[in-house]
Amino acid sequence: MAGMGKRMRPHTLTVPKPLIPIAGKPMVQRIVEDIDKVCDEKVDEIAYVVGHFGKEAENNLLKVAEQLGAKGTIHYQEEALGTAHAILCAKSALSGKVVVAFADTLFKADFTLDSSQEGIIWVQKVKDPKPFGVVKLDENNRITDFVEKPQQFISDLAIIGIYYFRDGEYLKKELQYLLDNNIKDKGEYQLTSALENMKKKGTKFVPGKVTEWLDCGNKDATVYTNQRILEFNKSGKELLSQTYSAQNSQIIPPCFIGENVKLINAVVGPYASIGDNTVIEGSSIKNCIIQTNSKIVNADIINSMVGNFVEFSGKSSGSSEVSIGDYTTIKN
Repeated sequence: MAGMGKRMRPHTLTVPKPLIPIAGKPMVQRIVEDIDKVCDEKVDEIAYVVGHFGKEAENNLLKVAEQLGAKGTIHYQEEALGTAHAILCAKSALSGKVVVAFADTLFKADFTLDSSQEGIIWVQKVKDPKPFGVVKLDENNRITDFVEKPQQFISDLAIIGIYYFRDGEYLKKELQYLLDNNIKDKGEYQLTSALENMKKKGTKFVPGKVTEWLDCGNKDATVYTNQRILEFNKSGKELLSQTYSAQNSQIIPPCFIGENVKLINAVVGPYASIGDNTVIEGSSIKNCIIQTNSKIVNADIINSMVGNFVEFSGKSSGSSEVSIGDYTTIKN
């Protein structure tokens, strides 16, 4: 999770992308919890590979690990040198059984990880495989090939960014081999290169399939992911805090409403997430992520993201779509 999240600006100018909330929880917390649910044994350590996010962000990550009863560790990737390099930055954690995940990939799954397998690569069928790494399967449902961003059709099973390895030490050796021998693909050290070498040595990889794969690569994708997560969890009591107040207002579920939110003459939902201490007055908020300590007045917004400590006064009529970063004031 060491990338700069440029496609999510302005929201990532002040907050690392993996800490942006989805239905009230940072996306990295959601993926860690989802992986913990599918593992067939206890998770001992959660190792985060980060850029320099600052101590507050790092402490929040360590708390996520602590809540799951695991040790949290922080590891730094100083240069963006590829996925293999990033994983090797956490080399002290690469022993025993290991799950590797990229922190902007959320998923829905109804299976338990089979840790007896040598390796599992989670995949999802996609319409256009060109932007993704893909796998090919043989008649025994074993992976025969890994191809990074194929321009000709090879397979429509895209690698979603979650991997299981039964032997973390073996993975570490293969990653180190790429760096020691300067083996790059498209100018970077790629995890798929290590997977290919492991496969040639006889490691058997099988696909793990999810029921839904959700991306958080840009604003629109993140808003859609928020919608789907709210839909998955719509029966959960944790979506509405006990401390919000609603005056002459309507909440159309599913929505997430944080602590001390104030709704005044407002319609919120469906598919709206409202962060702690935010005020929504005289406004309609639909299919949006509004973060903490913000104030929205006389606005009709849809398919939007609004950051922390924002003051936004909208137009008198007509809905609009906005993407507003932290500490911004806009008055129409």
